[in-house]
Amino acid sequence: MANTTILVTGATGFLGKNILKAFKNNSDITLIAACRDQSKLPKDFQGEVREGDLRDAAYRQSVVQGIDVICHAGTWSSLWNHQKMEVDNFYQPTIDLIDQAIGAGCKRFLMTSTVAIARVARRTGDMDTVIDDFSEKTYTGFWPHLDRLIDVDDYMHKNAERGMHMVNMRLGHFVGAGNTIGLVPALVPRLKTYLVPWLSGGKSRMPLVADSDIATSFVAVTFAKGLKNYESFNICGADFPTMREVIKHISLKAKTPVPLFSVPYPVGYLFAWFMEKLLPIMPGKSPFLTRSIVHLAEDWHCNTQYAKDKLGYIPQKDWRTALDEALAELESRDYPWTHLAQKYD
Repeated sequence: MANTTILVTGATGFLGKNILKAFKNNSDITLIAACRDQSKLPKDFQGEVREGDLRDAAYRQSVVQGIDVICHAGTWSSLWNHQKMEVDNFYQPTIDLIDQAIGAGCKRFLMTSTVAIARVARRTGDMDTVIDDFSEKTYTGFWPHLDRLIDVDDYMHKNAERGMHMVNMRLGHFVGAGNTIGLVPALVPRLKTYLVPWLSGGKSRMPLVADSDIATSFVAVTFAKGLKNYESFNICGADFPTMREVIKHISLKAKTPVPLFSVPYPVGYLFAWFMEKLLPIMPGKSPFLTRSIVHLAEDWHCNTQYAKDKLGYIPQKDWRTALDEALAELESRDYPWTHLAQKYD
């Protein structure tokens, strides 16, 4: 798409900043950043800024005007509970943003999602087996953000005939400096307590994906030709390390203890449920462990061949490099105890 106008929502967040960076040197586009506070944008960003809050209906209507492609990285999220906040801050604004974009004549909408919306497939045999069909989605019943992501995906699929390409970006677990909510920032300080177990021996594969590779995938989808009205891509790194490999790497770099014992997944979910129930009588604003974290630690060794064939997507950054960058940034903040819900101030 030559002379394409691209809107990046959530432009001051982890994903948004990396997407802006990936588009920065492309002279064939007009790049627009949507955010609530433009002072938090990268200092070298020179494009147009549309400042506002996506929870504001008038802003959602105005921000999509004159846009060809929307890279929607501005999603409120939480790793547990907060059902009403998910609806008010994420689901309803996202559905309306899609409708407003269609009404404004936008050509393509890229939605930030996760590979974890798929059906969990536990395998006791060949761990090199890849989940070939990632189309089946399963509600968790305990993680509102993921369940609402499934609802958004279904809405996109059902409305893909209304004149705008709908693309669901099923991302692996984000890794990179600046990511403040997710598996790695939640895991590191909890490992220091010696209370985190291996889940099923730590054999499950992790779909880690680096900041720059995520951004590259958004660029690839923006300019891809021959897309169907609705598309869904698994965007992960080149390798799928086991949980044991990831935690051992973290332990080496961050000097955290490795788990001392292993429990099966059902026990992990039960313990996480208990920690959620204990929160009202425990200090802090987030549970020690949540069922969503256990869910993220399931085996997500998924097929990325379609993204390679359709988009030419080939991840470049090794998961260890991205993890080292993330750990260095967390170390600079003394490995803070991560709250498991995004702040909306």
